[in-house]
Amino acid sequence: MNAPVTYNGLEVGYDIPAAPGMDEKDIQTPCLILDLDALERNIRKMGDYARAHGMRHRSHGKMHKSVDVQKLQERLGGAVGVCCQKVSEAEVFVRGGIKDVLVSNQVRDRAKIDRLARLPKFGARILVCVDDIDNVADLSAAAQRQGTQLECFVEIDCGAGRCGVTTTQDVVAIARAIDAAPGLKFTGIQAYQGAMQHMDSFDDRKAKLEAAIEMVKNAVAGLKAVGLEPELVSGGGTGSYYFESASGVYNELQCGSYAFMDADYGRIHDKDGRRIDQGEWENALFILTSVMSHVKADKAIVDAGLKAQSVDSGLPVVFGREDVKYIKCSDEHGVVEDPLRVLRVNDKLRLIPGHCDPTCNIHDWYVGVRGGKVEVLWPVSARGKAY
Repeated sequence: MNAPVTYNGLEVGYDIPAAPGMDEKDIQTPCLILDLDALERNIRKMGDYARAHGMRHRSHGKMHKSVDVQKLQERLGGAVGVCCQKVSEAEVFVRGGIKDVLVSNQVRDRAKIDRLARLPKFGARILVCVDDIDNVADLSAAAQRQGTQLECFVEIDCGAGRCGVTTTQDVVAIARAIDAAPGLKFTGIQAYQGAMQHMDSFDDRKAKLEAAIEMVKNAVAGLKAVGLEPELVSGGGTGSYYFESASGVYNELQCGSYAFMDADYGRIHDKDGRRIDQGEWENALFILTSVMSHVKADKAIVDAGLKAQSVDSGLPVVFGREDVKYIKCSDEHGVVEDPLRVLRVNDKLRLIPGHCDPTCNIHDWYVGVRGGKVEVLWPVSARGKAY
């Protein structure tokens, strides 16, 4: 019997799905794998785009929740920092050495605010979104208590219908309160139109962004009128970054899914009517799964079910194959339609997840592969950091 394979004291198959140097065929499934060549091409491409258009790119960490992926985005793509959605998530990135962190969300609980105000002590620039003037006093008190500074974006609801104010009057009032508050700095505007990112039609997305851009321009004009010109106007996602870049008002992008891609984003169309996973971006993230049963003539059963992925945006798609199709799943099983019976037990398939963000949050590790070999093993550093 072969001895267990270990890596840094961790056992393959129990603690980790693979170890550097292993063949891809020996990776334990189900797990997340990264095609490192595709990932690096995506990261460089976004970095080149941002530089060519005079934009900062703050990559979105809620997608990958990985310090290692974020550092790759900064090294290869020139990302200036990271967006997070929760204080605990931000703390993982700060403790991991990321120096410019935006919590692109509201923080209202006083214990969370106090943790947020401690983060600059790690040597990082910390920004947070505000959409309620009552939040300003609590943020200010915590910053003073910790002897730190928090930078603030006023968040505009430019169409997502979630957080954010909707009038220039409210933007100006909150910005003034921030500017007057000890320990705080008014830095700019958060204006991310999340509701339209996955609309299939390029023209439909453009129409939504045009309305958002008009709101942002009015807000910036109102701020300039009272001497509070924003340093940063931040927003833009994988489905819209070209609109914000051409707006003349945004100067920071917050794209996240471009680096990994998923099946839902892949379905949207670019200006020429092509799917964006057929030229604009490459699939770099996959759920690697194995066939565990094929006693049904026309169906293969794989080991990636609901506990290996999120299906809120649809089922995964089998990568690179037209002869088989993932058709349903339960907790521990996935059903793959195999009418020609081309699959065999222990065959492995790469699945493109329907939605990368919550799928990544289910897993502990990324297995980075190149040329059929495992090259790196990266932890999903902020997995479960939802508070």
